[in-house]
Amino acid sequence: MSNAKIEMKTEQFVSDVFPIEDIDYVEILVGNARQAVFYYSKLFGFRIAAYKGLETGHRDVCSYLLRQGEINLILTSAYEPEHPVARFVHTHGDGVKDIAFRVKEIEKLYQTAIKNGGIPLESPHTIEDEYGKVKVARIGAYGEMVHTLVERTEYAGLFLPDFKEVNQSVSSYDTCLTRFDHLAINVESIDEWAGYYAKVFGFHLLNSFDKDEISSDTSSLMTKAMQNDSERVKFPIVEPAPGKKKSQVREFLDYNRGEGVGHIALETDDIIKSVENLEKNGLKFLYTPDAYYHLLPERVGEIDESVDRLNRLNILVDRDEEGYLLQIFAQPMEDRPTLFFEVIQRKGSRGFGNGNIRALFEAIEREQLKRGNL
Repeated sequence: MSNAKIEMKTEQFVSDVFPIEDIDYVEILVGNARQAVFYYSKLFGFRIAAYKGLETGHRDVCSYLLRQGEINLILTSAYEPEHPVARFVHTHGDGVKDIAFRVKEIEKLYQTAIKNGGIPLESPHTIEDEYGKVKVARIGAYGEMVHTLVERTEYAGLFLPDFKEVNQSVSSYDTCLTRFDHLAINVESIDEWAGYYAKVFGFHLLNSFDKDEISSDTSSLMTKAMQNDSERVKFPIVEPAPGKKKSQVREFLDYNRGEGVGHIALETDDIIKSVENLEKNGLKFLYTPDAYYHLLPERVGEIDESVDRLNRLNILVDRDEEGYLLQIFAQPMEDRPTLFFEVIQRKGSRGFGNGNIRALFEAIEREQLKRGNL
């Protein structure tokens, strides 16, 4: 499937056919939720907002809601080794299972998605407690990924029924994170899944790069960035390309035992403060050589930030016709080289740092070399 074919499909299926208000939450399945909660809260400054588990009558899994700004992050683990959550973690390690979409008119949207080829998992149904009702439905995607549709127009509670408010925090520095910016998806076929999101969810192609544009002497990859009409949900979809050695995406697919979310990008209004405090909290970032910053003024022009300070913090910069952005990439969250996080600040730019793709590519390759996987 060529770029042109995907663009034709997106033209056919957009125009508010599937209006998504925003990402409602992202759920990560983990081996030990209590330990993971401390880890994520300490590093990122999340507040522990809600919980469900044995103490609230749930006998199969426990889940913690972490919150900061508009970010809702759920960490879930199973009590029994044969539970699907435990089997997921055994196969993939800790990883993203659910990217939930906040919607209205859920019955209509679900039927539209299934009619257009969506993978049906759960039809719309209602869950409720003393604070009201929430309608949910679930649609499948690549690998074991789920998209839960959430309609909460009749709900006045903190988050979802069955969650009990906790309001705890772990001592950490303020990281100024505000919302999910995008999630990058690593798959075997970008054409298949870019087409799926275009047809089923009305996403359109924002940009794309082939293996000749994102490559080194030893490996390469291909990517197509998809987003919905409101531009609140963005998925760069990435596929490994043949090369002399194992690409970073192939490394992910091997260690993840299949397709999945490669990284989660969190937006900030002050990336310098965010990165300084994330480092104080213990988060480790990828290194960028000094040579990148020597060329930065010529490549991006005048910016508000000190280049020397960006250099010290390893923050990348890219500019397009609408403005510029600043971004930085953390090291993987567990020993498997799979899920990692990005922090991004947008100053007009709506892209993904296209000019930084090669710098990121080379930074990850340096880490692959340390792991003996290049």
